Amino acid sequence: MQKIKVEYKFDNSVVRIILDDGKANIIDKIMMAELIELLSSFKNNKDLKLITFEGAGKNFSFGASVEEHKKELAAEMLNSFHKLFYTIIDLHIPTMAIISGQCLGGGFELPLVCNFIFADKTAKVGQPEIILGVFAPPASIMLPLKIGNAKSDELLITGKVITAEEGKNIGLINEVFEDKETLHSSVDEWIKKNIVRKSASSLRYANKAARASFNFFMHKNLPVFTDLFINELMETEDANEGINSFMEKRRPVWKNC
Repeated sequence: MQKIKVEYKFDNSVVRIILDDGKANIIDKIMMAELIELLSSFKNNKDLKLITFEGAGKNFSFGASVEEHKKELAAEMLNSFHKLFYTIIDLHIPTMAIISGQCLGGGFELPLVCNFIFADKTAKVGQPEIILGVFAPPASIMLPLKIGNAKSDELLITGKVITAEEGKNIGLINEVFEDKETLHSSVDEWIKKNIVRKSASSLRYANKAARASFNFFMHKNLPVFTDLFINELMETEDANEGINSFMEKRRPVWKNC
């Protein structure tokens, strides 16, 4: 079963990637593999000016698969997930996330790696991993770079979920629109005005330069945080309890170790 759909727009200069697993658009290993394969194929597409991501249905994504966070699966899951980020970064093609509804955890980290985030008023975004006793490695790098430590600490350490309007107010989301229909029509106009008229090759060089620090810290710190997650966090009782309690639909019993 394919978990993503692909459409080309604006004379094939923009590719529209739609997450669609028929449910909550969970980013599991199957969807990750499909995304990585597709994105890797863009490397030799000299005409591509923008990649957009969105979710089918009412929600962008409920996040990465919680089941795949279990201790015996965590290393494989994180390595695949983080390969997705490296692939996007190393393409240097500008990216945009178009968000409606729930956009949480790993499902929000995909928009975070994008250059632009547009949303409608139904959007709810956040990194609630700490509620499960774990943390979000990519978001722990990207959020401080995008909105500073004060606001990123609030999201990463409390697991707070915020509205699209709050996201815009703290500089996380570019624009917020009334509903999904207005969001999509406005995004198309924005793309026509700001992207389509420009050179695809020049956009990649501009993106490479604009994101030099962002890309550097992702490449430098993501392997470190991966190791912290797999070899330290997942050796604690509470991280495993958090994942297991979620799977078993019960409240976690923390031992603080």
